[in-house]
Amino acid sequence: MGYRVIILDKNQIKRVIQRLAFEVLERHGECENLALIGIYRRGVYLAQRMKDILQENSKREIPLGKLDINFYRDDWTSLDKHPIINKSEIEFDINDKNILLVDDVIYTGRTVRAALDAILDFGRPAKVELLTLVDRGHRELPIHPDYCGKKIDTSKREHVDVLLEEIDGKDIVELLKRCDSY
Repeated sequence: MGYRVIILDKNQIKRVIQRLAFEVLERHGECENLALIGIYRRGVYLAQRMKDILQENSKREIPLGKLDINFYRDDWTSLDKHPIINKSEIEFDINDKNILLVDDVIYTGRTVRAALDAILDFGRPAKVELLTLVDRGHRELPIHPDYCGKKIDTSKREHVDVLLEEIDGKDIVELLKRCDSY
């Protein structure tokens, strides 16, 4: 069979996002050259939450973009199901901006690699930093978050599910042990 373990509940997720926002503020001061880009799907909603906190504390409008990386993936042939294609929406000039790329979970690093390729199609940022809610290890590429909410050790048979109110109706991060049938 399998099991589920709660890694972060609603209140813990809120506190982690607030902590990460203050880490960003510590590095970026008034955020005058900062822009956020969330990776579809849950990274977009985490980026929006981050933007709200950063704007409230910096008293500055911070651009937010939404990035679909599906056409940049290197694993199309090994996917079990067809990905949902969303439209990338980056309505600001990213040239010379400090980009904070936001995603829910970092695993192999391949999603981030695809996101970096996609971002470069929009221009050349001054810098790209990575913020993830959860780092579950098992990197296949030399990519690591600059800001990480929670680092957990997982096995390859385990899976991290991030559920967010905006999509799933609740905020929770769970570790799932998959059945031994594969």
